[in-house]
Amino acid sequence: MFMRYGGGTGARVAAAVVAAVLMTGWTTGCSSEKPAQAKVWEQFYCAKLAAWQAARNAEVGTGTGDGQDAESLASDEADSAGRSALAAARRLDGEGLGEGATHILDDTANAVGGDPGAEERAVSYCDDAGFETLVGRAG
Repeated sequence: MFMRYGGGTGARVAAAVVAAVLMTGWTTGCSSEKPAQAKVWEQFYCAKLAAWQAARNAEVGTGTGDGQDAESLASDEADSAGRSALAAARRLDGEGLGEGATHILDDTANAVGGDPGAEERAVSYCDDAGFETLVGRAG
């Protein structure tokens, strides 16, 4: 049993892949696809940053005698939200999206670690990206 090359299904699939690559510009940081995809990643990041802010603020609010279970749950949620914000920041950093993204990973890591100045810079990134309504002020 021999496989036939040149006109079979495999050749059509390969041609379709080559065409897709040529049409989308399969290179790192291709400027033709960057603007639309950049906005998606920026919005995703800002939503994750906002979720972390909300979870962190909820954690701070549980210290009112609700018990250790509530405090522990709030702390776990804030930690999880912080990891999600960091993952989104890694994606922005990996994509090299704009000048502001070059430090966004460090700023996000430091913000999650408790640095209000870093949080303010991360929030400013979202403001500059047009997603100011998603995030709160540093605090």
